[in-house]
Amino acid sequence: MDAQPYTRAAALPALMRQRIVILDGAMGTMIQRYRLSEADYRGSRFADHPKDLKGNNELLVFTRPDVITEIHEAYLAAGADIIETNTFGATSVAQEDYGLAPLAREMNVEAARLARAACDKYGTPDRPRFVAGAFGPTPRTASISPDVNDPGARNIDFDTLRAAYYEQAEGLLEGGADLFLVETIFDTLNAKAAIFAIDELFEATGERLPVIISGTVTDASGRILSGQTVSAFWHSVRHARPIAVGLNCALGAALMRPYLEELAKAASDTFISCYPNAGLPNPMSDTGFDETPEVTGALMEDFARAGLLNIAGGCCGTTPEHIAAIAQRVGRYQPRCQAQGLFSSLVPQAA
Repeated sequence: MDAQPYTRAAALPALMRQRIVILDGAMGTMIQRYRLSEADYRGSRFADHPKDLKGNNELLVFTRPDVITEIHEAYLAAGADIIETNTFGATSVAQEDYGLAPLAREMNVEAARLARAACDKYGTPDRPRFVAGAFGPTPRTASISPDVNDPGARNIDFDTLRAAYYEQAEGLLEGGADLFLVETIFDTLNAKAAIFAIDELFEATGERLPVIISGTVTDASGRILSGQTVSAFWHSVRHARPIAVGLNCALGAALMRPYLEELAKAASDTFISCYPNAGLPNPMSDTGFDETPEVTGALMEDFARAGLLNIAGGCCGTTPEHIAAIAQRVGRYQPRCQAQGLFSSLVPQAA
């Protein structure tokens, strides 16, 4: 089937051919800086909820939207072209842990609206800003048993994941997302459920948004948790025709390079994204991670110098200062060159 033109963010492919596009940094570790209490998470709406809610960061779009907006705007001021919605755990599957599964759709609508308002505030005709609707992996995995004594056991199935992701995608679309970001993928089957749901939504609505797919290499084996190498991961998801594929989280940039190089070689027909953690976890640091903005910026500059990047940003432990450093360092370099032919059919252009 021929690729259809994007109905939102149609300018994004041309922008990524012109320069390295900047993605925002961490939401969760930024929220930690506010030292919010249980009362902050509950607000008045959830004051009598029977379960503890502290740590349910997605709930803050209802109870502390000022915090979420402040974080979005800090990243935009630092130079981010794309900001992610605060929806990493905003599926009914993830919210079930807090007894809030029925609110998942509303949560995604509101999160997208907050990000949309921030982008509209900072965007200009010459420098548009884009809202990426974020899809996290959920706390459950379709490929890996939760019981070491029963390898065949599963605590979720594909259809349940697909339905949850469809609801999330529908809410993000309604709230004003420009593109979708299926991220921190440790189980390719979960990601395929999200991709399937997104395709269903496109078919049902006639909308078509750019989709970015980002996997996570969990250790020095160079594989995602469900066992695939990054090349195998790409070949499992390339049918989605993503505008970009990449890696995020986990190892940090210093240890991520060989896997990013492998992915860039395998995925010669699409753009490449990378947004690593600020190094490895360190509970003694202010952000909980080792790297300063200068260190992370220099490592990402190495990736840009090597011609590996179209999208650069940060994951856990990164701050607006990290994103500003990344933007300044990678801005000196041209984006990764793209193959022709198949690439032109994978990234549809505006009519």
